Amino acid sequence: MIRTTLHDGWRLSAVGGPIPAVVADRSVPAAVPGSTHLDLLAAGLIGEPYLDTNEAELAWMHRADWRYALTFEAEAAKAGEKVELAFDGLDTVAVVELNGHVLGRTANMFRSYRFDVREHLKDGPNDLVVTFHSALAYAEQQEEALGWRDRAYPHPMNAVRKMACSFGWDWGPDLQTAGIWKPVRLERWTEARLAGVRPLVTVDGNGTGRVEVHVEVDRARDADLAVVATVAGVAQRVRVEGDSAVVTVEVPDVDLWWPVGYGDHPLYDLAVVLRSGERDVDRVDRRIGFRTITVDTTPDEVGTPFTFVVNGKPLFAKGANWIPDDHFLTRVTRERLVRRVDQAVEANMNMLRIWGGGIYETEDFYDVCDERGVLVWQDFLFACAAYAEESPLWEEVEAEARENVARLTSHASLALWNGNNENLWGFADWGWAEQLQGRSWGLRYYTELLPAIVAELDPTRHYSPGSPYSPGDLHPNEDTHGTRHEWEVWNRIDYTHYRDSTPRFCSEFGFQGPPTWATLTKWVHDEPMTPTSPAFLLHQKAEDGNGKLDRGLAPHLPAPAAFEDWHWATQLNQARAVAFGVEHFRSHWPRTAGALVWQLNDCWPVTSWAAIDGDERPKPLYYALKHAFAPRLLTVQPRDGEDALIAVNDTDEVWTSDVVLERQTFAGDVLAAVKLPLDVPARSVARLDLAAELVTPGDPKGEVLVVSTADARTAHLFREDLELAYDPAPLTAEVTRVAGGYRVDVTATSFARDVAVLADRVAEDAVVDDALVTLPAGGKHSFLVRTATEPADPSALTGPLVLRSANALCAVRA
Repeated sequence: MIRTTLHDGWRLSAVGGPIPAVVADRSVPAAVPGSTHLDLLAAGLIGEPYLDTNEAELAWMHRADWRYALTFEAEAAKAGEKVELAFDGLDTVAVVELNGHVLGRTANMFRSYRFDVREHLKDGPNDLVVTFHSALAYAEQQEEALGWRDRAYPHPMNAVRKMACSFGWDWGPDLQTAGIWKPVRLERWTEARLAGVRPLVTVDGNGTGRVEVHVEVDRARDADLAVVATVAGVAQRVRVEGDSAVVTVEVPDVDLWWPVGYGDHPLYDLAVVLRSGERDVDRVDRRIGFRTITVDTTPDEVGTPFTFVVNGKPLFAKGANWIPDDHFLTRVTRERLVRRVDQAVEANMNMLRIWGGGIYETEDFYDVCDERGVLVWQDFLFACAAYAEESPLWEEVEAEARENVARLTSHASLALWNGNNENLWGFADWGWAEQLQGRSWGLRYYTELLPAIVAELDPTRHYSPGSPYSPGDLHPNEDTHGTRHEWEVWNRIDYTHYRDSTPRFCSEFGFQGPPTWATLTKWVHDEPMTPTSPAFLLHQKAEDGNGKLDRGLAPHLPAPAAFEDWHWATQLNQARAVAFGVEHFRSHWPRTAGALVWQLNDCWPVTSWAAIDGDERPKPLYYALKHAFAPRLLTVQPRDGEDALIAVNDTDEVWTSDVVLERQTFAGDVLAAVKLPLDVPARSVARLDLAAELVTPGDPKGEVLVVSTADARTAHLFREDLELAYDPAPLTAEVTRVAGGYRVDVTATSFARDVAVLADRVAEDAVVDDALVTLPAGGKHSFLVRTATEPADPSALTGPLVLRSANALCAVRA
């Protein structure tokens, strides 16, 4: 088997559409894998798409056609030899030609393509051309042929199998990509190749791991073929009959793969070798993890649970939704994915949900999650729209689903296949039935095609028809059944209303906030910068986004006149809102079995729901999630009309401790104190009722209930910040140079809420280890700032726009 990568030497030119003069008649070097935007940017023909208002100025690219051309050296096919041109991914509507012969046409970004080139390959130079046509124009044509169907945004992203958010979203740019976005190879063989390797991994009751490897082969000639699969030194060999085989390897006493926080996540090497006689003719290597995983949906006295169970142990899914980490997908490297998944783990997350408006992620993504023990919830790629079930869409969906289910079965981290994002809800609540007038809208994908494919190709995993989803004839967004999305908060009501429902699993909820200061000011250069200045608004994609930010802020914090204060206040309110929801959901385990925040990451610099912005910087929300998802959590929650202390123990050890509860003045005077024994079983929640003297303040505007154990603390206030008599300057601080950066030692002279060091305002590369730390009077905390930059004045790390708290922000109203 000879594989030759064809990545070097490509040229790009525009061949149709409203091409500006600076681009017309130009041929520029093209990166493969890559995209047209990045090639034009590298050639200096367009401005940086994310900068200021450049996105709007690049709208002409929506309707442009492009040609990628390569001349490569090769030998003509020999007698009996198979030769194929393999494209792992084409974005999206393309015609592929070799030496003037059309090999095929494509209209699906999510699948690979192979073309037999034996008749067209020649000795010497060969000319390969891939012409991309406007995906928008194609989608409009398909929509006209199949009938209009509702969607969340103007472009008909539901009429073409392309990343939906490529057409813009309420957090993403409308920069419609095109290009050879995955590797391309010339492959030639004279006997056979491994055309498919699909391992199904299970563990039986006595700890024996079982790998059932389904193999497909592509023969060049008749030969006596065998497949050998080897795991942990155990090898099994079977003869290939026809074009397929199944070889099963059993490994006794395997080390189980566990999600992060539940145990180790060992991976085993799986080698699958295709042999002709005793000669190896092809090989595929995978890494697998032995575990069982399912979702408990057995009806109970409340309704229908949705609880992930790994190796027989139920778990609370702590995590976030995942979108493509850069709108220009080929810029997302394995190293970048490592950084992002590590950030999720450091924030105490154990699950990421790959949302249905993005992509099936790269092998790198799942590999990194395998290694770190992060469970992956995988949507099929349908989001916020009705989809035609007719040809050619049906065939494309089937082909992509079959390919990607088979591709991903080996990954231990893959926990769930989910049919769609919000489309069942859309049909129920968004007026689709009247708009469709009997036309198909995707239901058969979610209830027939996709579950049948999963049952056939990956029966080891659970399938859910959608998110949100409730079984039977129930409304899809019921809180007592299945999965729920909570978007009344953010869209219409205050975040305290998270407590109005107790879902079985909340797979989407969130609140907006702007990116970090360094990210914002790198990409947006309005003078002056305001929430309504042109470039800032272009980087705020949500409908009435700033209005919702201000209305969400109003009951809790002031909206100061200075933009820097507005920026901090909206970031802080985002963090508080989402943490409020997380603590509520966690306090109801095991009734509620998961909280997946919308969203972990951004694909460009934007005001959004993300915890980590488009330049990879953690926002205050990130630190709030780190606290709210902590293995051991103390939170004051309403129970039976009274405030109660809820202790959440998400560890395998009993949480035994004394808990000290003090009602204090902001100045630190103790007005009432109680010490109680805390004994919370592993993976459990305990409730402690609070004595009246602890929750009945004499001065509700100047008192706080401080609750602490050796490894957890919370502070419960009796009024919103707007009403509190904070000391506006409650902190003293010192900066000390340490290895890798600085230590900022902070002492509270009065109660200080949500203390943060916004270090990126001092150095672009500065990252702080913690934020939103609440300190009682006399409390101390050391923030570690990692940076390779030496500020001219390190004391800037304690300046008024860097060392922040809610106190000074609230004092602004005076």
